Amino acid sequence: MITVTSLSKYYGRQAAVDDISFEVPKGQILGLLGPNGAGKSTTMRMLTGYLAPTSGSISVAGHDVLTESLAVRRAIGYLPENNPLYDDMNVLDHLQFVVRMREIPAAQVRERLRSVIDVCGLREVLEKSAGQISKGYRQRLGLAQAIIHDPPVLILDEPTSGLDPNQIGEIRQLIKTLGSEKTLILSTHILPEVQSTCDRILIMNRGKLVADGSPDELAARAGSEEIVRVLFKGQPAAGLEKLQAIPAVARVEELAVDEPGVTGMLVIGREGEAGDLRELVYEVVRDEGWPLLELYRQRLSLEDVFKQLTLGENVDEDDVRRVA
Repeated sequence: MITVTSLSKYYGRQAAVDDISFEVPKGQILGLLGPNGAGKSTTMRMLTGYLAPTSGSISVAGHDVLTESLAVRRAIGYLPENNPLYDDMNVLDHLQFVVRMREIPAAQVRERLRSVIDVCGLREVLEKSAGQISKGYRQRLGLAQAIIHDPPVLILDEPTSGLDPNQIGEIRQLIKTLGSEKTLILSTHILPEVQSTCDRILIMNRGKLVADGSPDELAARAGSEEIVRVLFKGQPAAGLEKLQAIPAVARVEELAVDEPGVTGMLVIGREGEAGDLRELVYEVVRDEGWPLLELYRQRLSLEDVFKQLTLGENVDEDDVRRVA
């Protein structure tokens, strides 16, 4: 649905976007991450035709952004970060105005209006002006304007910026609903939002792509060790020694547990060892007869991966433990 090839954007000698390439298949929700100044917004503006690239090419729904600009804009629904609205125009007038601008056939107008009003939950505020409704409803109105012409591609730049937790949850659920039907690119600084919403993540840093994969794939690439946390009742003798004796284990550390009579262990596997460390740990716990309370694999959080890729930081194991 979207093909980006060797895309660059320079401002003078400064590269805002530096030779990036990627593809987005139909029906995928793609998260675009990066620190401030990484080139995310510039990339999204080039995808929509708002900015012309310095070099490279973009194809959206089979149309070239430079030579078929109008066809690309018809195929895209765009919600910019600032979500510009006419504050003195009510919600229904906004939608009817966009209907005219999008040249939606008269026979489809009633159905399209009904659909976006219901999907975006705007029926309660149709007669209110945009200047009177809450930030959450303003974002809903922005989304409604972006999807009213039923585009195959949605590009959303910081769609939950400035919202309270309840509004974030509502918009996030709406994005998931829309993503089941359309190809969607989402830019945000809220990492849990990406992890819970997106099928795939691109991470940009200093204008370049530094990572591409699902949240689990990125965590697996960043984490070189497998870490298993195990909790059991009592304080068995030689617990550390028994777990340390597993050939695939590099070391075992005792965890502080805020629960009387419970012992916790952090089992760290050796790099490059095949197999599931959880199974090996469970076999020891079972054979020793320790009353098991918890056993699970700990993974790096998306925040840890983000730090590694954009700051070059090594993730501290204490941070990994706190994530769990």
